[in-house]
Amino acid sequence: MFSVALRRHVLRSFAALASAVPLFRPGSSLPGASAPLLGAPPPGQCAAFPTPRRALRQTLKASVAEGMVTEVFTACAGATALTAWAIALKLGPFLVGVMTALPFFAQFIQFPAAWLTSTFGHRRVALTAVFLSRVVMLPLCAVPWLPLELAGQQRLLVGIAAASAVLGVVGNNAWVAWMGELVPGSLRGRYFGRRTALCTLSGTLASLTAGFLLDRLRGTEGPGMGLPLLAGFACAVGFITTYIMSLQHDPSPGGTPFRLDLRATLMPWKDGRARRVLLYQVVWNAAVGLSAPYFAFHTIQNLQMSFVFMALHAAAVAGVRVLTAPLWGKLIDRVGAQPVVMACSLGISTIPLLWLLPDAGTLWPLAFDALLAGGLWSGHGLAVFALPLAVAPRQGRPFYLAAFATTGGLAYAAASAVGGALAGALPATFTLGNHAWVNFHVLFVLSAFARFGAVFFAARIVEPEAHSVTSIGALLGMLKVRPRTVRSL
Repeated sequence: MFSVALRRHVLRSFAALASAVPLFRPGSSLPGASAPLLGAPPPGQCAAFPTPRRALRQTLKASVAEGMVTEVFTACAGATALTAWAIALKLGPFLVGVMTALPFFAQFIQFPAAWLTSTFGHRRVALTAVFLSRVVMLPLCAVPWLPLELAGQQRLLVGIAAASAVLGVVGNNAWVAWMGELVPGSLRGRYFGRRTALCTLSGTLASLTAGFLLDRLRGTEGPGMGLPLLAGFACAVGFITTYIMSLQHDPSPGGTPFRLDLRATLMPWKDGRARRVLLYQVVWNAAVGLSAPYFAFHTIQNLQMSFVFMALHAAAVAGVRVLTAPLWGKLIDRVGAQPVVMACSLGISTIPLLWLLPDAGTLWPLAFDALLAGGLWSGHGLAVFALPLAVAPRQGRPFYLAAFATTGGLAYAAASAVGGALAGALPATFTLGNHAWVNFHVLFVLSAFARFGAVFFAARIVEPEAHSVTSIGALLGMLKVRPRTVRSL
């Protein structure tokens, strides 16, 4: 009985991780972190139309298969692959920051995406947008042979990344709404938990395979053969995932047009509790965005890390993340999301400083990064998913959630551009205190201090029926607090 209860709790925690805002390790491809996986519907959203049992069973199996195959696409065309393309085409730090921040900048179309989903139907929009977001990579297959100068190849890469990011947001918006109508609330935790676990395993294996291929076929100048080959394979996988998705049942075919009320988008800013969460997300996402897009760039260019080693590091982070998710889930149930956000934000503030230690011949400090990043970002992901749901009322909740995603995404994207411009203005290497530094080290230090500053904004968040923490002393004593009363969402 105990093992069954524990397994269900673990799966529920996985499901919440699958629903969290994708801020875990921006700028790197993480197993189990692709856009369609980060789309489990909020717990309060329930299916409005019943689905025949047989159709539901077949659809849920197809969705798991689609998610696992999607992880193959992410390994071939995700953030790490795009960073490899950026280095091969000699993009500077500014353009690298802009390109890797595009999925977050694209959050500004959340409201138009919601209108498209409601007007044309969940299934139709999801199939179209997800398919286009994956086959848009096709021109990359021919980059080495296109009659383009280097500047033209760079613009093509950034344009493809932008189109994929925008289409990905539209597709994910429709996919979440589709799953919300399809998956019964009684099955949601177990189902998305199992789906997350299987997709994480698939993503780990795919990332290792893609890393091995990139290491073997890496070109000395230009993209070589490995990157175009992976881009072509990613497009082929895009066709497969779309076909699998087309087999899934839609319990609510067709659309219901509605008027897009722009005034409703301002509701969260007029709500005192929601405004505090929004302010924290702006400051926090800006602090993270200042350095996050450049970790992968730094590991390839300065640490000379192999793609296989990068995949192993990402797999270790993902493993720690899912192992610690149940523990964080219990703590959130006990004291609320706000103390966990504050605690994890404080711990995550130290992580960029760890990246000052490794060099090309000394990579062992990254083992501590895997432990800290996996554990702390796991708790942060669960808590920042729970907070908006806790402060957003049922009426107008979609506008609240879209406002959180849009505001946080724009703050992250703007800070990434600023970080790239700063890194480009600094010398690539310099000496300070008889120690050799690189330009990205400056971004890591600034990001660490900015993240620490965001902790004070987290202390101001007021969560209903939670044990609010406003000081470090109270934060250290939060484990002694008795379980809170869980408020119904």
